[in-house]
Amino acid sequence: MSSQPAILVLEDGRVFRGRSFGAAGEAFGELVFSTGMSGYQELLTDPSYHKQVALTTAPHVGNTGWNDEDDESSRIWVAGFVVRDPAPRPSNWRSKGSLDAELARQGVVGIADVDTRALTRHIREAGAMRVGISTTDLDEKSLLAKVLQQPSMEGADLTGEVTIDEAYVIPARGEKKYTVAVLDLGIKSMSLSRLSELGIEQHVLPATASWADVEATNPDGVFFSNGPGDPAAATGPIAVLKNVLENRIPYFGICLGNQLFGHALGFGTYKLKFGHRGLNVPVKDLATGKVEITAQNHGFAVDAPIGEHVETPYGTAEVSHVCLNDDVVEGLELRRDGRRVGFSVQYHPEAAAGPHDSTHLFDRFVEMLAANAGKEA
Repeated sequence: MSSQPAILVLEDGRVFRGRSFGAAGEAFGELVFSTGMSGYQELLTDPSYHKQVALTTAPHVGNTGWNDEDDESSRIWVAGFVVRDPAPRPSNWRSKGSLDAELARQGVVGIADVDTRALTRHIREAGAMRVGISTTDLDEKSLLAKVLQQPSMEGADLTGEVTIDEAYVIPARGEKKYTVAVLDLGIKSMSLSRLSELGIEQHVLPATASWADVEATNPDGVFFSNGPGDPAAATGPIAVLKNVLENRIPYFGICLGNQLFGHALGFGTYKLKFGHRGLNVPVKDLATGKVEITAQNHGFAVDAPIGEHVETPYGTAEVSHVCLNDDVVEGLELRRDGRRVGFSVQYHPEAAAGPHDSTHLFDRFVEMLAANAGKEA
């Protein structure tokens, strides 16, 4: 474990000192915190964290090391990583190496021995902000000047930086039941697995795909994934989604896919003060009254009226789920002729790294596809 000093400077001038963890160098991004007690490998490889420096509120990190099974994409996406007490060595039967070594191998700069509780409380009070981590420039004023040169997350369209280069097809696992066009806005691999195991053949398209690209797959339904950035800036995918709805194709969206659904339906989005990130966020289904503990990672939210039915060009929309911590909109539903034709959630029902309360939403998507096709799910 490195004893090299490191420094963290926030855009408001607050300074934290610690030691190097992972790669040496400098890293910049928006500082956000995650409240998950586990699942750091899934967090680090989630493309939704692109351009963000992630802080874990769990004090002890890295004890399960790094394995070959839990990646949610092909690489680590966080801009930097902040921890309090990294494990000196991994201890898990699946581990192939240490977290520290993997961060270094992929060139991800981190900082350890930081008072993450104080840093989290500061972000909760002041809001998410730009940050810099450095093991090379330890001068507070110099690093702050670099931080203030970094772009804001508001207005940032980042989907093109995390999406695939070329379309590909994932066959259904077992009998093929449906064909779904999947827009990869920064998708997690577990979402693809959940769809495949339900008999769905997926035509995975880049975030830059046009309506013609989607239409060419002859889909029974369309799925928009999670992803990074400001949803209001993702004008291309929003335009595609409007075409999907105009052509009465069933729709399911997760996270960024929920925010883009909101824009397509005529609602707005806004930036949360410090966002929702972790594996322990309570969400209420307004139709059933059921409360589910969910995995979340989002800094923006949909601005839609709770408890109202809103007429749109595509049918009647309403808020379907809310967060019990702060009443933030956590889901939307679109109905036409009394039948569900589209829905989305702000959280992650693919359950990587858990919990599994919301995996049934993939079954709901299949039921919607079946109803639209006049079949049994």
